[in-house]
Amino acid sequence: MNVVLITGASSGIGAATAIEFAEAGWNVMAAGRHEGRLEEVADVSDKISTWAGDLEDSEDCDELVADTIDEFGALDCLVNSAGILPRGNAEETGDDDWRDTMTINLDVPFYLSRAAIPHLLATDGSIINIASYWGLRAGPRALAYCVSKGGLVQMTRAMALDYAAEGLRVNAICPGGVDTPMLAEGADDADLDVDGFLEMVAEASPNKRIADPIDIAALALFLASDAAKHITGTAIPIDGGLQA
Repeated sequence: MNVVLITGASSGIGAATAIEFAEAGWNVMAAGRHEGRLEEVADVSDKISTWAGDLEDSEDCDELVADTIDEFGALDCLVNSAGILPRGNAEETGDDDWRDTMTINLDVPFYLSRAAIPHLLATDGSIINIASYWGLRAGPRALAYCVSKGGLVQMTRAMALDYAAEGLRVNAICPGGVDTPMLAEGADDADLDVDGFLEMVAEASPNKRIADPIDIAALALFLASDAAKHITGTAIPIDGGLQA
């Protein structure tokens, strides 16, 4: 039975991805900071196990991968979905915001990937990084986020090249606006109520809608499947046509 490790699984894209994989028959290790929310995700399926804790350094990431192997005996896919989006331009971005964003959005995916790769090589597995449209094109007042997601896209490409001949695939998903708590937090920055902000985001999309987390989860499941066995090194926009 296939095994996937998913970070950021207590809400948003990570939670939807954990449920999507479980419903497709995968065994899921759902990792996140909020134990209560993780348990709500796990209540959906007995295929989902949880790991609650902070991932701030390489030792934490090594422990999470080791616990996943202890629980399931193998690993077929790693989905790096955890992320934060502090608002600010260069002058508004303090040292702590910069460092926290790089740690969560870029360092942790690297540490987890490094720890997972030996196990993924054994299963011809894959890594899926949840990057962002703003990792391909910059957005306003989100300097640290844009830099971290751009780095994640480049890390995806570099790892894909390094391991393609060994059967390990590495891809990135680059969503535009997705209906998650992270997106709703942008309302304050735009000086709008949440409903008004979401309406503005939808109106900016060529298809006039905001993605549901399940839209991203479905693409992740496809990329993890044998149907995508010739896809590696990609950064796939899923943005309602914004990139066009």
